[in-house]
Amino acid sequence: MIIKSFRAQNFRNIEKCSLEFDSSVNLLLGENAQGKTNAVEGIYIFARGRSFRRGDEKDLIRFGEEGFNLFIEYEDKDGKNTLEYAVFKRERRRKKNGYKISRASEMVGNFKAVLFSPDDLTLVKGGPEERREFLNVAISQCFPSYISIYSDYKKALENRNALLKAASKGMYFDESELDAWSNSLAEYASLIYIQRKEYIKKLEVYAKSFMADISDGKEELSFEYKTDIEEMKDASKEKIKAEYIRIFKENILKERIAGVTLYGPHREDIIIKINGNDSRIFSSQGQQRSIVLSMKMAEGEVSRELFSEYPVFLFDDVLSELDERRQNFVLDGMKDRQIIITSCERLRTAGKVIEVKGGVFG
Repeated sequence: MIIKSFRAQNFRNIEKCSLEFDSSVNLLLGENAQGKTNAVEGIYIFARGRSFRRGDEKDLIRFGEEGFNLFIEYEDKDGKNTLEYAVFKRERRRKKNGYKISRASEMVGNFKAVLFSPDDLTLVKGGPEERREFLNVAISQCFPSYISIYSDYKKALENRNALLKAASKGMYFDESELDAWSNSLAEYASLIYIQRKEYIKKLEVYAKSFMADISDGKEELSFEYKTDIEEMKDASKEKIKAEYIRIFKENILKERIAGVTLYGPHREDIIIKINGNDSRIFSSQGQQRSIVLSMKMAEGEVSRELFSEYPVFLFDDVLSELDERRQNFVLDGMKDRQIIITSCERLRTAGKVIEVKGGVFG
């Protein structure tokens, strides 16, 4: 998969731009705060369905304007396609190949991209929520139905928490209603568990290989899915659901006192290990960068395995965080993939260079 072109109007500091990309390495070159990341953000919206940066959607609109427009043309193994996304006041318009798309979830899964930004460097040392978010985004691009499943899980969780909160305050609540929400939560949790476990298994194979290459075979990377249910080989969805229901029942007193659901996918984590040790404790900064780089490149390999083509790789101002050896690993080892890199410095690259200044791309 490659992105052929990107257009934006009134998006962040970009008044208007029209970019065409090379099928290999593309460098967006410019000083900080000139609009490089804004372009990457606009492109990645089509992969994720929303911005990867925190804040309200109104913050995406150029100052003084009432809306923005984004457009990409991309090519996958089935041919050329276009995606459009526009916001005007409270109205959102999404289109694929000129036809209307009703929801953001319908846009996810069409154009696939892997984003590596400075914030991702906290994947190792950061909290469990950051690793869960990594999983949720990666799985959603491969299996868009995951978005709906996780959304339903969060709704069930919210309702179950409301009842537990009432219980913690001594207020009346319907026991049968709590049981019903526990059952719904276990149903969605079992589906999430299966997809996460399968994805982690695939990711580990490729990440382990990349880590070995980067470290010249000196460091071994492995993952452990830290979940509330005991390891069950080839367990059915029904057995996994039953296990979640058992956990909810056995810990209901504890949860009533806490007033919140203490178990489930919203609290699970990936333990990232290097040479058998927890990387949160036993990894240097250089090793952490290698781990995240390996995970991001592995994310692309999983996508290729499932869809027989690579996604687009977006490296947003992150190569400066890597030493020369790791930079060369990216630039030399990804020649058969399309990469869009933002940087303040001109990099050794045989691809296309687009200079950026004040939201203008030349």
